[in-house]
Amino acid sequence: MERFIDPKTLARVKDLPLVARTVAEGFLHGIQPSHQRGVGIEFSQYRSYEPGDDPSRIDWKLYARSDRYFVREAERESEIGTWFVIDCSHSMAQRSEDGAWSKFEYARYLVATLSWIAQRQGDPFGLLSLNEKESALLPLGTGERHWHRLLTRLHALSPGDRFPDLGLLDRHLARLQAPGLVFLVSDFHQVSDEIHALVRHVANAHNEIEAMALRCRDELEFPWHGPVRFEDLETGETVLVSANAARDTWLESLAAYDKRLRASLSGIGVTLNMFDIDQPLDAALHRYLDRRLKSGR
Repeated sequence: MERFIDPKTLARVKDLPLVARTVAEGFLHGIQPSHQRGVGIEFSQYRSYEPGDDPSRIDWKLYARSDRYFVREAERESEIGTWFVIDCSHSMAQRSEDGAWSKFEYARYLVATLSWIAQRQGDPFGLLSLNEKESALLPLGTGERHWHRLLTRLHALSPGDRFPDLGLLDRHLARLQAPGLVFLVSDFHQVSDEIHALVRHVANAHNEIEAMALRCRDELEFPWHGPVRFEDLETGETVLVSANAARDTWLESLAAYDKRLRASLSGIGVTLNMFDIDQPLDAALHRYLDRRLKSGR
C-alpha cells in the first residue's frame, strides 16, 4: 500500500523545491522515463526579449544591427508549451480552521510540482498569476534554471484583491490560446463571471485546459455548530448564521454549484479536477496524473 505525506508534514517543510521534487519523484518512480524533448533545434522565428528569458538565447548579431534584444525561438517551442495560471485573488487565502495550509499555499506547491515534471520532460513551461492589481507573466522556457525562476515568482506571490477582468489580461491571452496545455488553478469562487469568461475566451481546438478547482474541508463538511459569522474574503461582507440551520442548505448549494461548474466547463471541452487541500497533495497528484497516463493525454 502506498504511503502518502500528511499535509501538516509538507506544510512544515518550507523548502519549495525539495517538496516539489519529493512529491513529483514519488509519482515518477517506476514509470518509464519519457523522451527528453527539450527545445527544438530547428530555428523558427525571433521574438522580443522578455524578463525571464535565458540571456544566452539573445541574438547578439541582430542586437548589433537593431539595438533591440531578440531571442531565437525553436519551432517546437513556438508551437507548444505548458502554462500554469494561478488565481491570486483574496478568496484563495481561505483555509480550514485546523488545516495545514491555505488554498493559495496549496496552489503554489501544486504548480511547483507539476512544473518540475514539465522541466524533467524537457517541455517549455511558463507562469501567469491573476490578480486585479497586478497580473504577472513568466514567459515559456525550459530547464532547471527556468524552473527556479518560476519558483522565485511563486515565492513572491500573495493572494489579494479580486480576480481581474479580461480587459486587464488582453496582452497575455494570445499566449494561452496557442497550442499547448494550460493548468488553471483556482477555487472558482469569483463574485462575478470573470474566470468563466477567461476559460471560454482561451479554450479552443488547439489547446487543452485542465481546471484545478481547490476546496477545503470546512467547505466540504461545514463542521460548525451554533451561531457563526462568515466573511467574504474579497468583498469584506459578513453574515451571521445558525450553523445547524444552514448546514444542509450550504452543502446542497455547493454540490449544485460544482455540478454546474463541471457541466459548464465540459461544454467547452475543459476538464474539471477537484482537489481537497486538506488531503495529501501527493495522493491527489498521483490520482490525477495516473488518470492522464491511462487516458493517453
